[in-house]
Amino acid sequence: MALFEMKPQAGAPVLGANFFNRDAELRLLEAKVRGGTHVLLAGQRRMGKTSLARELGRRLQADGWAFLFVDVEDAASPSDVVRDIAKAAYAVAGVSSRLTDALGRWFKENVEELNALEFGVKLRAAGDYAWRQQGEALLQACADQESGALLVLDELPIFLSRLLAQDARDGTEQAHLFLHWLRRLRQQHAGSSLVWMVSGSIGMVPLVKRMGAPDSINDLYSFRLGPWNRAHSIACLKELAAHSDMAADDTVFEVIYDALGVGVPHFIQSFFVRLQDFAVMNGRSRLTAEDVQTVYSAELLGPAGHGDLLHYENRLRTSLDERTYQVAMEIQAEAATRGVFSVGARRALEQIYSKVLPNARERIDEALDVLVHDGHLEKTEAGHRLAFRLLKDWLRTRFHGHHVPLQKRIGGPR
Repeated sequence: MALFEMKPQAGAPVLGANFFNRDAELRLLEAKVRGGTHVLLAGQRRMGKTSLARELGRRLQADGWAFLFVDVEDAASPSDVVRDIAKAAYAVAGVSSRLTDALGRWFKENVEELNALEFGVKLRAAGDYAWRQQGEALLQACADQESGALLVLDELPIFLSRLLAQDARDGTEQAHLFLHWLRRLRQQHAGSSLVWMVSGSIGMVPLVKRMGAPDSINDLYSFRLGPWNRAHSIACLKELAAHSDMAADDTVFEVIYDALGVGVPHFIQSFFVRLQDFAVMNGRSRLTAEDVQTVYSAELLGPAGHGDLLHYENRLRTSLDERTYQVAMEIQAEAATRGVFSVGARRALEQIYSKVLPNARERIDEALDVLVHDGHLEKTEAGHRLAFRLLKDWLRTRFHGHHVPLQKRIGGPR
């Protein structure tokens, strides 16, 4: 098994020799892509979806494929997405002969300004919906080649959420138009060399369900990237320790995993890096169980780790409208401070919000759907619990003394 890259910025995608313990997932996805299957790559935040997609692309490139990785998180319109695909295609054509002839014609006909140094592209203005014709011609140029081509649209759900947050009518219309346009293109290129992969740090399935457009992605093979189990998490920690000359008893790695509760790859690496820094600052080369508890409380739950955990909240806010987001935070606060969001708590929440929201039940259903899909909550016999212990402890500390139990608010049992 390979090893993660040892850098303080643990969030960077990892490739090649630094890639750890996703061989089975890679084999499955590579077989699907080589067979022409379009993929929806889902999974909890910080699980390594971007790293997995990039490593898959790197391996396909080594076998003659063209790999277009397009991050559309900052796109504000469908035209921006087409422009970003063009930039990725231009980068591919710039380092090899693949796609050059077809793309050369497309760039000549559709690009007004091209900055070769920065791969900057400015499309010709040709009406509000010119992006459809430009995009269709661009993707046809990618499909018309002998070798395979993998196009990854990363953070597509965030782009769609941005469209929906615009003027209610125009934004919704644009989002629906763009989604169904993408589906039509995937069907149009069935059997060609172009294969699509869609991924994102918020759930695509809950989003299209909320939009009332589940059919827009029903042609995609859904693959969920899960967390590492205890054995794989500890194996990674041992590799990290071995390559950093940092000694530790096996019990230390067990304590690290237990502190997190779930083997999220980003946090496994981030936790170890912070432990390593702590040991170095204290002039030691051996980690102890006491170090784990100290770093967990002072670093991961402290100001230094605030950005990592705030990422979860920011993505949740992106996934939901403001009122449903408030409902989701009530659910998480109850689960964090009470240990579970119980059936009784749900009834109380519905009673509380029905006074101000006519569709309170539907909003609670939507919030729970997103929270479970995105890995915040897990459903148990007692109700919904926060499985990721680090997130639970952060929320419990944050809401301690501020959250009044839901059932207590309506005069029910505490």
